[in-house]
Amino acid sequence: MILACKNISKSFGTTQVLNGVSFHINDREKAAIVGINGAGKSTLFKIIMGELPADEGEIIFSKGCSVGYLAQHQELSSENSIYEEILTVKKDIIELDNTIHQLEVEMKAASDKELERMLAAYTRLTHEFESKNGYAYKSEAIGVLKGLGFTEEEFSKPVSALSGGQKTRIALGKLLLSTPDLILLDEPTNHLDMESIAWLETFLLNYKGAVVVIAHDRYFINKVVTKVVEIEHTKATSYEGNYSAYAEKKALQRDAMLKHYLNQQKEIKHQEEVIAKLRSFNREKSIKRAESREKMLAKIERLEKPITQEAHMSIRLEPHIISGNDVLAVTNLSKSFSNLNLFRHINFDIKRGERVAIIGNNGTGKTTLLKIINQLVSPDEGEIKLGNKVKIGYYDQEHQVLNQEKTLFDELQDTYPDLDNTSIRNILAAFLFTGDDVFKRIKDISGGERGRVSLVKLMLSEANFLILDEPTNHLDITSKEILENAINNYTGTVLYVSHDRYFINKTATRILDLTRHTLLNYIGNYDYYLEKKPEMERLFAAETDKSQPAVFAAASGNTVSFNADNKSDWKQQKEEQAKIRKRQNDLIKTEEEIHRLETRNEEIDELLTKEEIFTNVQKLLELNNEKKSIEKRLEELLLIWEELAQ
Repeated sequence: MILACKNISKSFGTTQVLNGVSFHINDREKAAIVGINGAGKSTLFKIIMGELPADEGEIIFSKGCSVGYLAQHQELSSENSIYEEILTVKKDIIELDNTIHQLEVEMKAASDKELERMLAAYTRLTHEFESKNGYAYKSEAIGVLKGLGFTEEEFSKPVSALSGGQKTRIALGKLLLSTPDLILLDEPTNHLDMESIAWLETFLLNYKGAVVVIAHDRYFINKVVTKVVEIEHTKATSYEGNYSAYAEKKALQRDAMLKHYLNQQKEIKHQEEVIAKLRSFNREKSIKRAESREKMLAKIERLEKPITQEAHMSIRLEPHIISGNDVLAVTNLSKSFSNLNLFRHINFDIKRGERVAIIGNNGTGKTTLLKIINQLVSPDEGEIKLGNKVKIGYYDQEHQVLNQEKTLFDELQDTYPDLDNTSIRNILAAFLFTGDDVFKRIKDISGGERGRVSLVKLMLSEANFLILDEPTNHLDITSKEILENAINNYTGTVLYVSHDRYFINKTATRILDLTRHTLLNYIGNYDYYLEKKPEMERLFAAETDKSQPAVFAAASGNTVSFNADNKSDWKQQKEEQAKIRKRQNDLIKTEEEIHRLETRNEEIDELLTKEEIFTNVQKLLELNNEKKSIEKRLEELLLIWEELAQ
């Protein structure tokens, strides 16, 4: 056991957030803390880290346990470059490397007496350097930075010039490289794109320490954790297994609790009816029996009614008018900003009833594409055509459809003047805005609350074509599940951008992957996309040698179809093919050099064990220097091989 939380309680004023929270984390265990927004998850992390005092209870760490903590918001101030900042974590290894290098220089001019002492220190320091994986610290740092979505061109950028999200990624990278025994991560996926999240999943799965995460990304939780600790109504309950196992057990538990509650209510009602009947007889014996039953009824420990989904936010989306079968046609669409080419010559259409997800890395142009469809941004070329009777309802992640100066109540009343005051209050209450909340100004509420207001307007619009930009941002898991159900039951058409893979998996009937300035089309959900992606990208790369694709489509079976622009001439094809052959040859040469150097490295290790070598200072230095040179070159070659293999 590496961490134990025992009976942790915490209140803020009269509001109790945590009450008797107890759970433990074992060595190398991966666990998630889940619960609705405001349940006390981040508060619990701060108590564990000693940033907040608990009112009651204790936090126990195993002896000598090192802990790393990533909070949601990072105040990282540094004049270092990104690469220099990430290497500050390896300061001890860098100092050790410098000491070894200095010792090598001094040993060359040392007397025999000094040399013996220096040799012992040199052997000890090089052993420590190797045990700390010193030869690989640079490649580790580069691997983490690339994994978290930084390109080599960005490594020299100053940290002070980065956005809040980028600084959080730097802080996460430093934490991962520091390899503590226990890592606490509060919403680590918030500022990562899909590729970076997938990389982080793999990193944490292979991490040798224990990991505890707070996350609303259910796909991420599913992949990484083997235990879920739920904070609900100030209490904590532990569930073994990943998120799917937790959700299944939770549903069964909720159903069982509701069944027990209803059975008890039925029995109580029956007893009350019997008591009333006995009293109505107005006889001494019947009254005594009634009193006896009343005493028994008073002793029953009454169950509280379980809180079910219906007690949370509820959304019902329904189109007022049914559109034609052809909802949207996009033809030969291109868009660039200065030197940044987002996409070119893309074509796709959407039919009534489809739920289409657009995915892709940050900066590929997903939001821009939605804005072009909504006529908020003009394309460089191409055509957008809406079908017959199509009415768009747009949800944007910046919530620009909201007037920041208005109150929630006025925003709805001004947009929908036919609604009376009671209707507006009831609708806002369904989205968890009650009492004086409705008179708050939109600029004064949180991003998640603005998202809920935008969803209210979307619900009232009676649109038949919903276009949603990151609709699950800032929603807790319960709210996401309700939105999923609303979209799945919606009889209109949906096009959305999302990084939430679980949400995509639950709702999408088709996925458009915006990558390399074009669209790859997968007719299925996210699991289908993952299954077909390697095959699709292999075929896409092969087709790229022949022509520049505009849309590349995989049907739901094993068939693959292409819709390509055949303007590439013969010379361009030959040049592309020559580049591929050169990459293949470079890959073979790199593998051969890696094999040769690894063989020589093993030979040096064998030589260093021989007495005639480790007693010969000159030879020992030569071999150690050769080994360092080989290790450095192997690091370079492995990075080259990785790029070529991709």
